[in-house]
Amino acid sequence: MTLDEKSHENDNSDTIKHTEGSNAGKRKRSLALSIFHLIERIILIIVVVMTLGAVAFEIHTIYVAQIISLADILLMFLYLEVIGMVSVFYSDPRSAFVYPIFIAITAIARLIVLQGKDMAPENILYEAIAILILSIAAIVIIRMRDNG
Repeated sequence: MTLDEKSHENDNSDTIKHTEGSNAGKRKRSLALSIFHLIERIILIIVVVMTLGAVAFEIHTIYVAQIISLADILLMFLYLEVIGMVSVFYSDPRSAFVYPIFIAITAIARLIVLQGKDMAPENILYEAIAILILSIAAIVIIRMRDNG
């Protein structure tokens, strides 16, 4: 066997070792990714169960008080947004980034509606600006997702 043949044989064995190492790395990444996806799904299920528990508690509170206020209705919309976010996460994970922004917009709007009379006018303005900034962020994220 010539020196050139030995060198070529060593190159082939190095390539095989590199490929095997690369496959092992891919398997480790795949396993880690699978574990993270499982943890993610479990936490999402916990979020839904907790949200449904909060809805049940709120309905019970409304039933006992025999009064439905605007705050109760807006709170139900927030719960609905959380469940919608989990639903969107399962159906289109790319849209999952926008939903928390919608929830934040709803929560700030709820604050303005419920506390607007008692708040200083500049605080209402700050919260309205926050809604505007969040709305612009949502538009940017949606456009980037659609273009990219």
